[in-house]
Amino acid sequence: MVAGSIRLEVPTTMAKLEQVLAELEAAGTAQNRKVYARHGAAQPMFGVSYKELGRIAKPLKTDHALAVELWDSGNHDARVLALRIADPSAVTEELALDCLADVNNYILVEGLGKLVAQSPAARTVSDQLRDHPQEWPASLGWFIVACSAEQPELWTSDELEALVQQINVEIDARPNRVRHEMNGALIAIGLRGDGLRSAVLATASQVCPVEVDHGETGCKTPDVAPYIERTLARRAAQAARRAERARAKAAA
Repeated sequence: MVAGSIRLEVPTTMAKLEQVLAELEAAGTAQNRKVYARHGAAQPMFGVSYKELGRIAKPLKTDHALAVELWDSGNHDARVLALRIADPSAVTEELALDCLADVNNYILVEGLGKLVAQSPAARTVSDQLRDHPQEWPASLGWFIVACSAEQPELWTSDELEALVQQINVEIDARPNRVRHEMNGALIAIGLRGDGLRSAVLATASQVCPVEVDHGETGCKTPDVAPYIERTLARRAAQAARRAERARAKAAA
């Protein structure tokens, strides 16, 4: 991160940074380091589980100044934590691209994508990167779509339909992880609404299953149509439970 462009007026103290880094180091394990390495994470890293990262992040809340310093440490786990506690409203196009320059694995791509998707720079960054020839920039551009496709204030139905057509034409020729993120974008667009869902399912019938090499991991790229069906069923069940609770509360 470029510190000068995003530091708050009151910088994080070195003592706080050192305290958090020490806590991360204490929570790391050799087994997690082996697992994360199989997913592409590189040294330096402590190997902190996501459960422990959540525990450490909770009391920190949103602390953008600390996020800057954690990212600048270069440690993988510290960067994952930084993306969790950074302030989306402070994320600019310049900051997103500066962070991207440091990224060398899909874990950080997706963490950065979740953050950028909540920021004012979401569309600008996605539009700039989706057609990038390199794997990580293009992956970030498409992952932002997957995180934000259901936001009508960010994407019109016509824009999303055009992306579906682009995926149909290009997905087989794109780099490995880009294919995975395009697949995720298809799912998210399909969940946007009935009108787009038919276009997504038509494309899915032609391009799925999408072949992605996940290396020595148990990860899989989900088949679009069944995933959408399961998600819609889960949402319907959740809505039914909420409605039942509301009826019970009104009757009480």
